Amino acid sequence: MALLNKNDHFHAWATGEFGRLTPPALTCEAVLTEAWHLLRRLPAGQLGLLKLLSRGLIEVRFSLFAECSAVVKLATRYANVPMSLADACLVRMAEIHAGSPVVTLDRDFSVYRTHGRQVIPLIMAADD
Repeated sequence: MALLNKNDHFHAWATGEFGRLTPPALTCEAVLTEAWHLLRRLPAGQLGLLKLLSRGLIEVRFSLFAECSAVVKLATRYANVPMSLADACLVRMAEIHAGSPVVTLDRDFSVYRTHGRQVIPLIMAADD
């Protein structure tokens, strides 16, 4: 998670983009789980993630239980990518919150579509 890792190549980009967002940034528990895993070796990284939640800067507004059939359809459609659970949940969130951009470094999001054909608005770092 580039936002919390000062040594990450994309840290400055992530910090700048996150600073431009109007809180809270919406996410899902699958994304938090991936971030928790990626931050496991970073001193205070996991704690930093929890602090973003506790301060209301990021907020979980997704129920996998309620959206499971839609997530299954997405995971099936993009099985060749392959699509992670976190990606499937974010694409479903993009369908629910139409027009809201997904902030990501994951290039697979340029392939994913909402409702089968609509491009997802992305905030993504330029290749360098």
